[in-house]
Amino acid sequence: MLTPTTLSSHKITLEPIAQKHLKQLLIAGQDASIWRWVPTNYCRSPSTLQTWLDDNAKFNPQAQLTFAIIDIDTHTVVGTTRLFRLDSHNLSAEVGHTFIGVPWQRSYVNTHAKHLILTYAFEQLNLVRVTICTNEKNDKSRSAILRLGAKLEGIAYKNRLSPDGTFRNSAIHSITDDTWPEVKRFLESRL
Repeated sequence: MLTPTTLSSHKITLEPIAQKHLKQLLIAGQDASIWRWVPTNYCRSPSTLQTWLDDNAKFNPQAQLTFAIIDIDTHTVVGTTRLFRLDSHNLSAEVGHTFIGVPWQRSYVNTHAKHLILTYAFEQLNLVRVTICTNEKNDKSRSAILRLGAKLEGIAYKNRLSPDGTFRNSAIHSITDDTWPEVKRFLESRL
């Protein structure tokens, strides 16, 4: 069972997504390159973003917690990330649906965000497994996931239906409670 929670480092804050974040989130999501591998560009208009918040990103204590990623120095919303598919029986969840505005990509933002959300998953929720998936063809995302210390488990073929009716293959990565101490040390060395 999840509870709304705010997570912070000295560089970023992860706040449960709310109406107050949408104006800056819309700005952060304007570069079309962000959405190349994502089925739906929910930042294409204010109404699309509102629908996304109302229908997709809402807090669900049984399954997901969506965060706005906020840069502390500028007080700017720079993207979102999510802990979802919580399975309280198998003590697992997925981290993803992450987008980071282009000016903040390959900066401290993703490292801090993943450190916060993974620490919460393994040390507060006591999960034993966190899965991170991406489009098989999204080399940029796959590299970022591997840099975190996640292990590639394989490719799931035709596992996600896209809005255009095609299916994508997903690269499946994981971090377990056994590998978390090493991943945590690596992430902390990059903070």
